Amino acid sequence: MNNFQDKANFIWQVADDLLRNTFKRHEYGDVILPFVVLRRLDCVLEDSKDDVIKTFDEFKDKLPDPTQVILHATNGLNFYNTSFYDLRRLAQDHKNVELNFNNYITGYSKNVYEILDNFQIDKIVDKLNKSDLLFQLVSKFTEIDLHPKVVDNHEMGYIFEELLRRFSEMSNETAGEHYTPREVIRLMVNLLFAEHEDELKGRGIIRTVFDPACGTGGMLTIAKEHIQRNINPNVEIVMHGQETNPQTYAIAKSDVLIMGEDAGNIRSESSFSRDKFKGFRFNFMLSNPTFGV
Repeated sequence: MNNFQDKANFIWQVADDLLRNTFKRHEYGDVILPFVVLRRLDCVLEDSKDDVIKTFDEFKDKLPDPTQVILHATNGLNFYNTSFYDLRRLAQDHKNVELNFNNYITGYSKNVYEILDNFQIDKIVDKLNKSDLLFQLVSKFTEIDLHPKVVDNHEMGYIFEELLRRFSEMSNETAGEHYTPREVIRLMVNLLFAEHEDELKGRGIIRTVFDPACGTGGMLTIAKEHIQRNINPNVEIVMHGQETNPQTYAIAKSDVLIMGEDAGNIRSESSFSRDKFKGFRFNFMLSNPTFGV
């Protein structure tokens, strides 16, 4: 699997092969998307996994909250998993897969666990296990490599959005309710920043970008990428977003977390009825609200 389309096709096939007799087709996304996030997180944490476990074992009984010490072992990441298990190790013990999976999930730092909670991961795992599908799904996802050295954030965004498009079609939903095609986003970003290039040049510049209906976060990440790649690599871009759909909110938050950004700047619920950034001021804003689809 050499490109994002191959990986999206593989994940789609896993859903179709394993879930068809247990879940309704419109439920496939509820099951598959959190496992894509888990596999991505696994691959990101792979290089520091052993050091994190060693540090946790050393300090868990010495400090009331060893979080900061553990973060020093993550190679610059701001999340971690202290469990012995990852998906590969879970796939080595069919008999105890549910017990071990719960140990694996609870080993994540709070900022990740909140993301998984938005996917209602506990209910999904319970149904998968009762249908004898949990082990099979875990095993299948170990076959796909989502390490950042293999799949960068841009490609990962395409994978999520391709899957969302397909799942939306099965649910008779409009795919645009969940994401805007990245080619359209690039046009929007080019137009937005075309008149601001001069003010973005120099050192010590910090700018905020806000999307009040951020979906999977594509507009925010592409806006940051555009500025730092095409205008000034030294600009610090602080991304803020709000999203009402629990799944796309969780995807956006996990993407921002993996990028090393403050995931607390991605907030849930509708910005129209419950504005989580009331009183904030931003340098730039771009959005495709669902009523504009």
